[in-house]
Amino acid sequence: MNKAMLIVMDGLGDRPVRELGGLTPLEAAHTPNLDALAARGITGLMNALGVGQRPGSDTSHLAILGYDIERYYTGRGTIEVAGLGMDLEAGDVALRGNLGTVDDNLTVVDRRAGRITDTGPFVKDLDGLTFEGVTLKIRPGTGHRAGVILRGPNLSSRISDNDPHEVGVKVHEVHPLDDSQEAAFTAKVLNHFLAEAHRILSQNPLNQERVAAGKPPANYLLGRGAGYYKKIEPFQARYGLKACTIAGGGLYKGVGSFTGMDVIEVPGATGLPNTDIEAKFRAGLTALAGPYDFAFVHVKAADTFGEDGDYLGKMNFINKIDLAFELLLDAPHLLAVTADHSTPCALKKHSGDPVPIMMVGEGLVRPDDVTAYNEWACGRGALGRLTGLQVMPEIINLLGLAKLIGD
Repeated sequence: MNKAMLIVMDGLGDRPVRELGGLTPLEAAHTPNLDALAARGITGLMNALGVGQRPGSDTSHLAILGYDIERYYTGRGTIEVAGLGMDLEAGDVALRGNLGTVDDNLTVVDRRAGRITDTGPFVKDLDGLTFEGVTLKIRPGTGHRAGVILRGPNLSSRISDNDPHEVGVKVHEVHPLDDSQEAAFTAKVLNHFLAEAHRILSQNPLNQERVAAGKPPANYLLGRGAGYYKKIEPFQARYGLKACTIAGGGLYKGVGSFTGMDVIEVPGATGLPNTDIEAKFRAGLTALAGPYDFAFVHVKAADTFGEDGDYLGKMNFINKIDLAFELLLDAPHLLAVTADHSTPCALKKHSGDPVPIMMVGEGLVRPDDVTAYNEWACGRGALGRLTGLQVMPEIINLLGLAKLIGD
């Protein structure tokens, strides 16, 4: 049976950058390997959620893997927590957490506490806090991130974020999003935990050391994306493919776990700019040479550079990605290569701009005449313009596994 590797380069798409001569970071990067694959493949553009829709990293990946977010999305927190290996139970409410920096007036100074790389020494003192029968469970994630679970009776995920999503404004009080007693109770409990967490974090000796060193303290827990636990149809049951996930970031491991994939841990896969992309690709090839039929491989940091507005950093990281693609030039599998969304450096946030997509596999695709992999060249490709929900059906078709409709 033919096998497939889906590679998603997070936040790859961009807009023209004046300082790069009007090119996008992808166009300006040195990408001979990606271009060589494009010349042998079929290309197009893709909007994960539809034309003009700004997708989150969670919703875009669910859609690309074939899960309609209107039916299956339960909040980013649920996916983030799953990716950290935290066990979810019925009735749990899960949130995505950042360790950020606030001043004495609770105004956000830095949403990522200076891009802190390890939250473990900070969140360990928060795990196990209790209030009115509810227990706070927290585990460190990648970089400044953490997974948060509220466990107890009468909880609801219908609560607002306390994260204002920007600096220079005060953190938000958590409010119920409906009139239920459960939502009001959950908001009350979470507000209590957040205040207590701020007190504990502010007294952490490590934060005092950070301040003395001129670094922003990790003194506040910013939460967003509350979700509830819900089982969904596993990927293998849906497509008949035994699948694995290879990623550095907790969210993307969570997408794999949430959809029933096995998560393969790869040394050096950090989800940060220092990630070992070659190790990820080797792990994908090894998985497909073994028991797996489908490998979902995620590469993160282009998105991070886009959010920082660092077009040179993004371009150079794309150079690094391309070097790793040399390992896949002769891969005996279908390669589907795309991004989840654009993160233009000028915007420093996700946009609804389409991203390039290509599918490559000798004897599996009808190559078009596109010879470069970027936002403009792929717009001329024979795949046309796809939505995320159309990606897996196309992969299944190219693998020769599509079911006949009619006689």
